Amino acid sequence: MHTPAPLDPSGGHPCWVDVASSDPETCKRFYSGLFGWQFEPEVNGYSMARLDGEPVGAVYLAQQDQARFLGWTLYLHVTNSEVAAKYIEAAGGAVLSGPVQVPDMGYLVVAKDPTGGVLGFWETDLGWHFATGRPGALSWAELNTRDGQRADAFFAGLFDFRQEQIGDGAAFDYTTWLRNGEPLVGRMRMGAQFPHEVPPHWMVYFGVDPAVGTDALALRAAELGGKISYEPFDSPFGRLAILEDPTGGTFTLVDSSRRSEPRSAVDDPYDD
Repeated sequence: MHTPAPLDPSGGHPCWVDVASSDPETCKRFYSGLFGWQFEPEVNGYSMARLDGEPVGAVYLAQQDQARFLGWTLYLHVTNSEVAAKYIEAAGGAVLSGPVQVPDMGYLVVAKDPTGGVLGFWETDLGWHFATGRPGALSWAELNTRDGQRADAFFAGLFDFRQEQIGDGAAFDYTTWLRNGEPLVGRMRMGAQFPHEVPPHWMVYFGVDPAVGTDALALRAAELGGKISYEPFDSPFGRLAILEDPTGGTFTLVDSSRRSEPRSAVDDPYDD
């Protein structure tokens, strides 16, 4: 059977993250204290963060009609935002915003995939830089969804993604999405350990300096007014902790130097 070529074979890599907050100043103090981010002056309520001069994300004020955007949003690169928006709608997703032009930064679409995960798609201008894969910067991201097969098919149709199952596909259904052998993002099927009211969502991971460690950084987050949603635990990806910032943005810390053997299906860190 012939498999159609992906619509955007050079897109799909993470190119930005931002967090919508009801209290941006509190939010910025938290991430400055946790990761050492330095924030630029706000422009229309949007404040970019840098780490050692490199852009790592942004904080902005969520408007009353933007409740669906509260928390962290991951953005994947697209080469044509209008084409991507048409594909999203035709493939069973929903465009929530855009395409809209952001001066000096390209064109932006925020959409919901057919399984319900909200994600940004960014047609970035030439020369756009985004720091990843270092302590204090985005290290990984994954879609948590209740329909893994449909999510796999949707994103494979848009991008040149090859899905690799790293679990057993049943008790632990997790695919890594790769392009040219490079892992870009992941997808986990939400099981019974996720309460019914938890919607499909993207989880962003920020790297931890091994000299500091996940445990110490999680404690620092609590001292800064954040919340430890799940205490540090070992995983095949590294030592993880799931946190909330003081205004409710959820994210995961990962020290990728501390990898463990895969857990059994009954030893689930989410199941408490």
